[in-house]
Amino acid sequence: MQKITLLLLMLTVGLSSCVSKKQLESAQAEVASRDQLLAQRDQEINRYAQQLAECERKELQLTNQVKSAETQANLRQEQIEDLRKQRDAQLQQVGDLTVLSQGANANISNTLQQLEGKDKYIRLLQEAKSKADSINLALAVNLKSVLREGIEDQDVDIKVDKTVVYINLSDKMLYKSGSYQITDRAGEVLEKIAQIAKSRPNLDLMVEGYTDNVPINTACVKDNWDLSVLRSTAVVKALQNKYDIDPNRLIASGRGEYNQLVANDTPENRSTNRRTRIILLPRLNQFYDLLDPTKVPE
Repeated sequence: MQKITLLLLMLTVGLSSCVSKKQLESAQAEVASRDQLLAQRDQEINRYAQQLAECERKELQLTNQVKSAETQANLRQEQIEDLRKQRDAQLQQVGDLTVLSQGANANISNTLQQLEGKDKYIRLLQEAKSKADSINLALAVNLKSVLREGIEDQDVDIKVDKTVVYINLSDKMLYKSGSYQITDRAGEVLEKIAQIAKSRPNLDLMVEGYTDNVPINTACVKDNWDLSVLRSTAVVKALQNKYDIDPNRLIASGRGEYNQLVANDTPENRSTNRRTRIILLPRLNQFYDLLDPTKVPE
């Protein structure tokens, strides 16, 4: 465009001698008008090119969206097919269970009848245990109340363990040093225990003797086994002869240095292990009656 304008100017200069000033100005105006039209044309071409590029971009975006929608549609169709297969399988299982349940109803009824009978027996045992627990708790409270006066706490320990109540008595309170002879102080405790035992004629009394691990060997006592048994029999004889406890209710046993409460590594621990335990036991025939199904009430 600049070349055309330059050419026109040259022609204008060349012909300036032949044309008037008015004609020159008219020619220059025409050239400017043409330049303006050419610039507008270029602008329109650029605008159309931008619109075409935007249309192509949107067309590509739409094509991608269509492809994505087709992919999702295919995935959903596959999911629908999987759900149909699961439904068919579940319907088959329901049908199988229906057939099985018809045959199992009779077996279930028979089983429930058997369980009903066993449940009655279980309830009876649970009631018996609850009753025994209550009795043992009351017995322990009663013993603590009776033995509390005049007795140091560290010499007497009363506990409830499962179905029995037991009393741990220290050897320094019960026996003379290195002996199995009962002390006068022990008589006070044994008398109170005897009073409780007489009020509970349905209980047996088992006396267990324990020692520490220090060996003993004298003319009367060969070892710790002998000492533990001699100490338990001394307590049993005192309960029978001095406090009128029926000997049929008494059991004497010795545990020697075994079943220790703590390690025998200090004088204090050895003193703890030297003890006598009196266990208040329900009669065995009472347990046998509970375990006999023929004696379960209807």
